[in-house]
Amino acid sequence: MEEEYRIEKDFLGEKKIEKDAYYGIQTLRAKENFDITHTDMSLFPTFIKSLAKVKKACALTNFELGDLNDKQRDAIIQACNEIIDGKFHDQFIVDPIQGGAGTSTNMNANEVIANRALEILGEKRSTYDVIHPNNHINMSQSTNDVYPTAIKLTLHELIYKLKDSLRYLRDTFNEKAVEFKDVLKMGRTQLQDAVPMTLGQEFKTYAVMIDDDIFRLRETQALLKEVNLGATAIGTGINTKAAYQRKVISNLREVTGVDYVSAGDLIEATQDTGAFVHISGILKRVAIKISKICNDLRLLSSGPRAGFNEINLPKVQPGSSIMPGKVNPVIPEVVNQVAFEVIGSDVTISMACEGGQLQLNVFEPIVAYKLFTSINMMRRSFYTLGEKCIKGITANEEVCMDYILNSVTIVTSLNPILGYEKCSALAKEALATNRRVYDIVLEQELFTQDELDKLLHPKNMVNNY
Repeated sequence: MEEEYRIEKDFLGEKKIEKDAYYGIQTLRAKENFDITHTDMSLFPTFIKSLAKVKKACALTNFELGDLNDKQRDAIIQACNEIIDGKFHDQFIVDPIQGGAGTSTNMNANEVIANRALEILGEKRSTYDVIHPNNHINMSQSTNDVYPTAIKLTLHELIYKLKDSLRYLRDTFNEKAVEFKDVLKMGRTQLQDAVPMTLGQEFKTYAVMIDDDIFRLRETQALLKEVNLGATAIGTGINTKAAYQRKVISNLREVTGVDYVSAGDLIEATQDTGAFVHISGILKRVAIKISKICNDLRLLSSGPRAGFNEINLPKVQPGSSIMPGKVNPVIPEVVNQVAFEVIGSDVTISMACEGGQLQLNVFEPIVAYKLFTSINMMRRSFYTLGEKCIKGITANEEVCMDYILNSVTIVTSLNPILGYEKCSALAKEALATNRRVYDIVLEQELFTQDELDKLLHPKNMVNNY
């Protein structure tokens, strides 16, 4: 009967590995030790591909320096390419949150690449005298330079996707800004009536806010181009040849098509997680602003009979298990909750980055997990917000105009002529008598009707820039 398992050994002992598994003993130990999220690294395919790209760049460099032969190089490169193409991701079985500064994830990659390379060469898995996870796949490397480099490669790519989702959301708001450019409404400050504006201006503001964040995200990508690959354990480059560090960065550029550069001081770069803190802060900024926009949408659509009712959100599902006919703003609500998660993740990332000691921060796994998760949730929620909510918003023009005509604060337009004190008296009388400012001004013969119509016409109080 054919064996279902193979035996692998390390300095702690031996373990049975499933015969068809590409991972090895260190991956299995990590799987057994870390059951934290009930997920595995296949949750982040971009990160797995990034790890393979780093390993590919390292293998090319080790071959150039004479430390791998032709057959080893070709097999390793083919294995890396297959992972980059999306194969064998189910073999990355360790939990994203783990002790050991990412060593378990790095070894998972080393073992999968080694065993696939052995298979390509016609060898049995675990024939590590031919290709070894540490001696060949991890040659001239440490988790401490491979892992953060792969995180940066992943973030660089994920931010492109996040920017695409924000562009989609921005463009959707811009379309509504054009659609609503002639819809007059009251502006508000501190939830009190302010002065008139257009609904188009309100939605245009949201587009501008988002566009600004797209620019900030683009700035953060520059920080991600500086990597510590070649630093090995603590930044001294131990176990590498003199030319390795320069060559491996060159090969990384070739493999990724991105102009990555080496950090100026590798010891500093190996322990410094400042780039991750900064990126998390930008994600929090984006989340807070989008959440504020969702708050506005919920408020402007509130009611419909006992709220603002200036806009209608698309009805996507019944809103209550007990109140017939109730429809809730569920799309903005879910985006709010994504924002809360991102803000909380920023706290986690801040604590993890602060918690590093001396030459290494061991908490990069939780940093990576939170950054990747935040970006993926934000990206999906932004498409959801645009497609299922913003596109279908309609305006209640009559309601908006009624608020303007009944508002006391349109008296602000008379300030330059009548002065603040007189206008305050007019506003006070309007509130006390529940009458329109317009009617009181005419009654007091402060202006002719033609003059007043020009001064108080809402369109004359809106700056359509």
